[in-house]
Amino acid sequence: MTSGTRDTILRALRVHDKCTVKELAEKVGISPVSVRHHLTHLQADGLVHAKEVRRGVGRPHHVFLLTDVGREHFPSRYFRLINRLLRELKGTLSDEMVTELFTAIADSLAERYAEELKLLPINERLQRLIELLAEEGFDSELELQGDRFIIRELCCPYFKLAQEHPEVCILDYGFIAKSLSLPIERVTSLRQGDPHCAFSVSVEQEEISP
Repeated sequence: MTSGTRDTILRALRVHDKCTVKELAEKVGISPVSVRHHLTHLQADGLVHAKEVRRGVGRPHHVFLLTDVGREHFPSRYFRLINRLLRELKGTLSDEMVTELFTAIADSLAERYAEELKLLPINERLQRLIELLAEEGFDSELELQGDRFIIRELCCPYFKLAQEHPEVCILDYGFIAKSLSLPIERVTSLRQGDPHCAFSVSVEQEEISP
């Protein structure tokens, strides 16, 4: 969580796109030394990044910009819009049709990686899946337990939406099952009060690399 000063720095970068330390100091009303201190923390949090810029001869200087994560730090109305769209959708379609729609979305997403994944040994396939889940906004980890792998989603980008629309949970379940071409089982659910969502993937013992 950023301090009030760091929020002000983020807003200044949002308005002006990119700024030097001196420019930020003037806009925020604090010393350049303090700006550098706050920028160090913002960079460590992944909210801001530095870019080297040359202006004619002489040494290059740095400007600071928001990362994609930094831009998402500001409140958006996307959740409200998607929530309203889903309400309208569910008011028009049957439960079965809504389920089929989310399943189709998950399948379509997984098909993009099916050819790549099927050529990999199971260990590498699962590790690649963790990377793909991260690209979709899931912070996940993998653990081997005997003849099964456990995929834990420590952070879910759809959690708030799934509180009202549990059908959304089909997306990650379907994506994992389709990507691996293996049967999976949801063993814990964040929406139902567990610490995280987790999926069990059973594999043949001989498929597991040491």
